[in-house]
Amino acid sequence: MHIVVCVKQVPDTKIIKINPKTNTLDRRSAPAILNPYDAHAVQEAARIKSRTGGTVTVLSMGPPQAVAVIKKSVEIGADRGYLISDRAFAGADTLATSYALSKALEKIEQESPVDLVICGKHAIDGDTGQVGPGIARRIDIPPITNVIEVSKINSDEKKIVVKRKQLNGYELIESQIPCLLTVEKEINDIGYSPMPNMIKAARYEPVIWSVADLGEVDRAQLGLKGSPTIVGKMFSPPRPEGGKKIEGEPTEQIKELMKLLEEKIDLFCFKA
Repeated sequence: MHIVVCVKQVPDTKIIKINPKTNTLDRRSAPAILNPYDAHAVQEAARIKSRTGGTVTVLSMGPPQAVAVIKKSVEIGADRGYLISDRAFAGADTLATSYALSKALEKIEQESPVDLVICGKHAIDGDTGQVGPGIARRIDIPPITNVIEVSKINSDEKKIVVKRKQLNGYELIESQIPCLLTVEKEINDIGYSPMPNMIKAARYEPVIWSVADLGEVDRAQLGLKGSPTIVGKMFSPPRPEGGKKIEGEPTEQIKELMKLLEEKIDLFCFKA
């Protein structure tokens, strides 16, 4: 079985700051990491490979330094990786990104037929969840989103059964493969990588493709030109204002505090 996992290099949103002049993400303010949801996607691909055999390939689009997330994926358990990197991809929204990745998948398919594509639920720097289904639509395979468990997989019969999360419960879905899954973090736990994987990742050099390497590509659908999404405005939410400051002796502060609490209670309670 050949599994392809799409991964993305993202800024660590726990640390990143907003540029106060441009109101845009200051990506230099935080280290670049493997998108956490994608890490679970790679881990799940490695688990499936341990059950069925086969190969796990990772695919990413980004600047040259994005090779780091491919190396990290190899450390988790991937066998090989491809990075598509070209200035023509710059400024891509989810529509243009899914188009570029689908063209790279078609090229990978020519080398080795793809049975399953796995993506993280979404990227933490965008939170749209659109790229995975967009890829599935372009390469004409069924997408199954919000997957929390791969229950059964039969590579001979070309069938897979997964459990997906819904707002009001869970759903079991059987699908033919090839298909595309987007996975939640709860699908697995990511532990420490074994030493052989770490050594392999340190030495591994991903294959890097430019636009010209992808064959017949409509450049009008790439990068900023192929991105109809426009961000009208981006801003930081206002900081919450501080509450009333109570001063004086402790006994006076307690009386004042009780008075304020009674006023608040009166706002939410009906009097008889």
